[in-house]
Amino acid sequence: MQKEIKIEDLGYDTFFESNRKKLKLDEFSIARVTVEHRGAYKVKNTNGEFLAKITGKQMFDATSREDYPAVGDWVAITELNREQAVIHKVLPRKTIIKRRSNNKNEIQVIATNIDVAFIVESVDRDYNLNRFERYFAIANDGGIKPAIILNKMDLISKEDLDLKLAEIKNRFNDVDIILASTITDEGLNELKNYIIKRKTYCFLGSSGVGKSSLINKLFGKDIIKTENISISTNRGKHTTTNREIYFLENGGIVIDNPGMRGVGMTDTNMGIDNLFDEITTLARECKFIDCTHIHEPGCGVLSALKSGELNKDKYSNYINLKKEAEFYNMSEMERNEKDYKFGKFIKKAKKQLKELG
Repeated sequence: MQKEIKIEDLGYDTFFESNRKKLKLDEFSIARVTVEHRGAYKVKNTNGEFLAKITGKQMFDATSREDYPAVGDWVAITELNREQAVIHKVLPRKTIIKRRSNNKNEIQVIATNIDVAFIVESVDRDYNLNRFERYFAIANDGGIKPAIILNKMDLISKEDLDLKLAEIKNRFNDVDIILASTITDEGLNELKNYIIKRKTYCFLGSSGVGKSSLINKLFGKDIIKTENISISTNRGKHTTTNREIYFLENGGIVIDNPGMRGVGMTDTNMGIDNLFDEITTLARECKFIDCTHIHEPGCGVLSALKSGELNKDKYSNYINLKKEAEFYNMSEMERNEKDYKFGKFIKKAKKQLKELG
């Protein structure tokens, strides 16, 4: 006999209920988006699971991809039968994690209404402090707490692991770190205990770092298909093709995501400033209010960099992330003009090199 579930077991709380009342959606059922397919969604509530589509009005009213439902959203639906439904409205989001798509200036909503984002990196091939920082920036900007899972710790020595831990703690002094291995099961109890009933956790990281394998271990069985790392390329394979919500036996809610090769910045200036609060504090000492911290005299950030007070890698990553966020926030005309000027600069530089040769 299947256990009866309550709407709260799916992550529903007073935030969503108050917004449902404000929007006067009493005539509709409320459900959570668990999977996003092309042109359709799987949604779940206390009555079961439904394959749902949005209305033509929603498509017409949408001004961007963010206006469409995403995995993790709460939506107002009409249940047509036991298997199908229509989505009428997306309830306001408590949190959101999004990125700029690779080589495009489009927003990709990764998931919504998340409490904790697990940033998963493997110690053998994927470990990168700057990548952690990128994920932290988009998590902070969306109001989500980031935590680190350092996976595949069975593949390195204790000395190397201690070195990596020291580097992480030196760069990020207030982030939770879980050390895990799906081969030895080390750290899995700690991960299970970290996940709280009715809270939502999103697993983020590159292909092949073990996100799906970790979720399978949490379930105690293989519910998600996984594949080994490609030996010829040493790269992970995109086994997970859709974002999907899974409900653990302990009441925790987890979202598996396809591997991401790049994490492009959107309008995440606030998230970046919060993440790099050390630099934000140093910037108060700058001579100019609009200081870019790159070349200006009397810059408090550059002064700290020169004295060794500020980590060089941290500063470099901060500048790169700020530039990406600034580029995203430009109008299309401004971006095209900047691209045009940059193209002219490259052309001129190549000509000068040719003349010198």
